[in-house]
Amino acid sequence: MRAISLPFPILDMVAFAERLKALREARKLTQARLAELIGVNPRAYNRWERGNFVPQLDTLIKIADVLNVTLDELTGRAEVAHAPTVHNPKLYALLEEVDALPDAEQQALIILMDSLVKRAKINRVMAT
Repeated sequence: MRAISLPFPILDMVAFAERLKALREARKLTQARLAELIGVNPRAYNRWERGNFVPQLDTLIKIADVLNVTLDELTGRAEVAHAPTVHNPKLYALLEEVDALPDAEQQALIILMDSLVKRAKINRVMAT
């Protein structure tokens, strides 16, 4: 029997599983949280990280969107261009929209965010 030559590399399931786990951890997400964000059962997601299965294309697209990487970066065809500075995917997505707001509205958001951060710090100090 003659081997068939494909014009594209077959996805290495083990390498994909390791990359998926590393990207998820870099964004400080649990398996359960990432599964929730992409709308799949956490057990199915766990199988992907163990290298037992690879998600279908539509799910790969959702994963790439949530992890803020390209499909090439997710599948290992390209190196990840940048590390996330904001780990919450919803907050990260809002950053672009916030950046487009007028200066006065951005200032109001800065004041609000600053007060939330300060309150969280005070609560941490008070808890210790």
